[in-house]
Amino acid sequence: MQPTIEYVMAAEDLRIPGEGILIGDKIYSGVTLTLDNCLLPPERLQQSPSAEHGLSADTEEQLRMRGCELIQAAGILLRLPQVAMATGQILFQRFYYCKSFVRHCAEMVAMACVHLASKIEEEPRRVRDVLNVFYHLKHSKGKRTQVPMPLDASYISAKAQVIKTERRVLKELGFCVHVKHPHKIIVMYLQVLECEKNTKLVQTAWNYMNDSLRTDVFLRFSAETVACACIYLSARTLQIPLPDQPPWFLLFGASEEDLREICGRILRLYSLPNVSLPSMLKEVDQCHLALDARIAKAKLVGGGLLTVGTPTLDVPSSFSPASKAASPAVPQPNRESPLNQVALKNACRKLTNGDEKKRGSRSDERRGTQSMSPSRRRRSRSVSSPLCSVSPAHRQKISRRDRAREREKERERRREREKERGRGRRDEYSRRR
Repeated sequence: MQPTIEYVMAAEDLRIPGEGILIGDKIYSGVTLTLDNCLLPPERLQQSPSAEHGLSADTEEQLRMRGCELIQAAGILLRLPQVAMATGQILFQRFYYCKSFVRHCAEMVAMACVHLASKIEEEPRRVRDVLNVFYHLKHSKGKRTQVPMPLDASYISAKAQVIKTERRVLKELGFCVHVKHPHKIIVMYLQVLECEKNTKLVQTAWNYMNDSLRTDVFLRFSAETVACACIYLSARTLQIPLPDQPPWFLLFGASEEDLREICGRILRLYSLPNVSLPSMLKEVDQCHLALDARIAKAKLVGGGLLTVGTPTLDVPSSFSPASKAASPAVPQPNRESPLNQVALKNACRKLTNGDEKKRGSRSDERRGTQSMSPSRRRRSRSVSSPLCSVSPAHRQKISRRDRAREREKERERRREREKERGRGRRDEYSRRR
């Protein structure tokens, strides 16, 4: 029986049958997470987002395999358990059925999946360690001298990018990151088949299971079916007979068609050509440029631009009261209503009256100042606000004096309080005597 995780809000008095839970004036539905949610439907598996963006199926398969190999190698250097590495690879496969390789860097997503899987399996690693390991894997191929990762601005931005990508992975997966691994299931099924003492069979099935992590079989089939397929393939490879009347895999709820499909996907890994990573990244860049060009063209066409690049001025029917619905293509002359003309004349009249009043007040001020005596005129010029006449240094002195006076007043208050307490103690002492 598969474990089920259910998150249900405890508000029975607010529950609406068939709709959800009413909290305040909003309705919230329950959230149910099961391992069946991890298996993708066939319609999503037929065409991935990368294929929709123009990436070929072979290149996408190669990028998936390379990303999973990178996660496995980084997990070994980080000394993570195999379960954590398997979780990271399955999260990587799930993410790229939600998003495209054209839009999201595979290396950055692999780093985020390693960091997230280490926390899921309770073996956390620092982002700094993850960055150092991936830098080592990228720059140590064919080089004997290992150069450490420089701690500069690019390191800080890469660290922030890993954290941001981890949040993106969680968001796209809907925080459904629980994974059921077939490691224990393989051993349990071999015990049922009484083959657990055959170490070669156990090790071969285990190896096939680790190799199947580079494919998307964990998104297509349950962990029990994948475990049966690994045992089926290892028994065929080592020519070990297993019960066939009835077939042994029917006991575990698997069908022969599913087992054959899983075995075919695993064996296909060993026949894939070795394509260089720069050539795959070049194809991804070409698809990215083509996608940007398509989006820009769609925005130009949808934003009201013609093919020649001239804007189409589509005026809505309610834009002007003078526009006619009978002939929208013919430009109408600008006719102003009598009300608009009257309002315009009144506004112009107010402006002219205001300007005349301002001019008159200024001329009166000039006459008044000219009629003053020179001494009075000098006095009037020297009079100004106290804030403007005080220099900044003098202001500081004034503020210091004010602070000193406040401190002195506070000290006097404290002395008075001490004297009052002393008098109270003396009175209490004399009263007791």
